[in-house]
Amino acid sequence: MSRKLRYGMIGGGRGAFIGGVHRMAAAIDGRCELVCGAFSSDPTKSRASGRDLGLPDDRVYADFNAMIAAERALPADRRMDFVAIVTPNHLHFAPAKAALENGFHVLSDKPATFDLREARELAAIVARSGRVYGLTHNYTGYPMVKEARARVRAGELGPIRKVVVEYPQGWLASRIEADGQKQASWRTDPARSGAAGAVGDIGTHAENLAEYVTGLTIRELAADLTSFVPGRLLDDDANILLRFEGGAKGILHCSQIAVGEENGLNLRVYGETGSLAWRQQEPNTLLLHTAGQPGRLLRTGGPGVGRDAAAATRLPAGHPEGYLEAFATLYRNFAATLLAREDGRVPEAPDNDFPTIADGVRGMAFIDAVVRSGRANAAWTPVA
Repeated sequence: MSRKLRYGMIGGGRGAFIGGVHRMAAAIDGRCELVCGAFSSDPTKSRASGRDLGLPDDRVYADFNAMIAAERALPADRRMDFVAIVTPNHLHFAPAKAALENGFHVLSDKPATFDLREARELAAIVARSGRVYGLTHNYTGYPMVKEARARVRAGELGPIRKVVVEYPQGWLASRIEADGQKQASWRTDPARSGAAGAVGDIGTHAENLAEYVTGLTIRELAADLTSFVPGRLLDDDANILLRFEGGAKGILHCSQIAVGEENGLNLRVYGETGSLAWRQQEPNTLLLHTAGQPGRLLRTGGPGVGRDAAAATRLPAGHPEGYLEAFATLYRNFAATLLAREDGRVPEAPDNDFPTIADGVRGMAFIDAVVRSGRANAAWTPVA
């Protein structure tokens, strides 16, 4: 079947950052169409946001419960097919639960939920519902990240020995939340962000990237958490030692007080016979090294890349693709999976390659272990 999937958005109204990113990403491949939304907890702001987006007033709702109930009552050829959730962390679980239990698929911003208990409960709801749940760990959508994963899985690096992943930012180096900066305000508020600050916001991206590329899970960790900015209630810097299944060791550091840094997500993987390196701010390049041989540089759209990277590439080599395109890959794969199911087909790779609720539970277990380790003076703590 070839049609556009209809989606509704929860959150992402005027003044929001990530909602606009989701809408642009969903539109890139022309497979998804925004048809409704509950864009704010303020009904007036929700209506205004819907008008900004060209939606009719009767498809813009005061809250997510009203949206889900009204959309369920519409004919099948008009109602939304799935919900995109782009709210702060504490508002991920309830709309996901309501959507799944009313027959709608869900694509949610990360982390999956407010805490680990909610994540495990949501996983059970997903299983019962039979619906598809996706999580926008968008960095997995980059072509060269997929190429890195394929190279590791093909055994080109040999058994993995060490993983180094970092995610430094500098935008929270001062207490801008005290001046009402919207994005900083909820990310530094335990009631809305959860038990972690930088770790929950960007550390989970680093954890997810490391596990996605290597295929290894973090078994235990030792975390040193700091809130450097006076008066800040959640961590803004973390230094974490990792032990992976199979014996590999790792280092993860994330920081939002690293002055001068923008969005420096970087990954290096060292195996017995080779290594690779990828940088988010130079995402079209993957560096590969094999012991005893010259290094190789692979480029998005260039020669030598495999199926998964090629499937995630939209432009000829030399035309940079970046953050929005990586995000769009998740929307495209999510849509392809829904359409395959609608046609009675089993979704196949690479179309079924996007983070799921299992990744969401892993992320929340990681946050939980990091916080527990930090409170115990960086004691080794299992991720479970």
